[in-house]
Amino acid sequence: MQLHHVIRKYRKEKGLTQEEMASALGVTASAVNKWERGNALPDITLLGPIARLLSISLEELLSFREELTPQEIENLVKEGDRRFSEGSYDEAFAWAREQILQNPDCEPLIHSLALQMDTRRLTGNLEIREEQEAFILRCYERLGKSKEESMRMAGADALYGYYFRREEYDKAREALSCLSIQNPERKRKLGELYEKTGEPEKAYQVYEEILLAEHQILSMVLQNLFCMELKKKDWEKAAYYGEKKKELARLFEMGAYETFGADLELAQGQQDREKTLACMEGMLKNINTLGSFVHAPLYAHMTFKPLDGNFRDSVRKTLLDILESDEFAYMEQDPRWKGLAERYGSGKKRKSLDI
Repeated sequence: MQLHHVIRKYRKEKGLTQEEMASALGVTASAVNKWERGNALPDITLLGPIARLLSISLEELLSFREELTPQEIENLVKEGDRRFSEGSYDEAFAWAREQILQNPDCEPLIHSLALQMDTRRLTGNLEIREEQEAFILRCYERLGKSKEESMRMAGADALYGYYFRREEYDKAREALSCLSIQNPERKRKLGELYEKTGEPEKAYQVYEEILLAEHQILSMVLQNLFCMELKKKDWEKAAYYGEKKKELARLFEMGAYETFGADLELAQGQQDREKTLACMEGMLKNINTLGSFVHAPLYAHMTFKPLDGNFRDSVRKTLLDILESDEFAYMEQDPRWKGLAERYGSGKKRKSLDI
């Protein structure tokens, strides 16, 4: 990035107008405008005041150049890896630091080289100088404020690890604020902090909430994949995804009812009478397992609202209506199909779970 771009970028980040910047430096707004258009350069005596005003180092202000290409970044990262592997830590650190200062806006490079600085000292169990530690930390903090989500997440993750290793748990928790509250990694790391700060019950609850949320996402993804294959009438591939969805329901203790849905759709697509009958009966027979996961040991530390008493009756009614629908017309002549309505209809009281 060239000097006029550096000045313009950081002025805007500070929320200053050209007039405000000019006033603070004792120059005209026209002068600032010329700097930012690349038509003139600031006087050398103004470089220090400009850097201080923009809250950047003089090195950052003067380290202007065109943006690196992905290949150039890759080459520098490889070179850094070679230097840390073959040379002394201090020499490699000095080289990596120089690359970062020459490319202060290249966040992928900052991230990769800062991680090299950090991980090499950790794996080598090295004691590094205070100024080296501070530089690594500044790199992580810079990334944690990035406008790019991927870089912000990388910075937050690195900051969290930095403070977690040092047992500065309040600062580690603060680093997590850079991550979205929807990010499962934020919750998982919060669970780690609860463990370390003597709050195991909260840690259990956070971990269990993640498990339940991840099951819902994974189940929906498998259902989408299943439906895609169903539309193509690729029965073998559909059955594969359906089986995975059943395995997932068993693994996350969702109850027997949840294992039949995909099988019924597949049986309907193939118009397989025996499988259709078995699936429908399995669903009707296991309606009372809907919501049974709230009693599973896997979610023992979570608190759930009581399930609406009419919910299972509503599901049963829906299934009984399906018995009469045109979608399953191929089952009409099977007396066992009609028998399901008699066995599981509203006239027959079913024992329900008290959830």
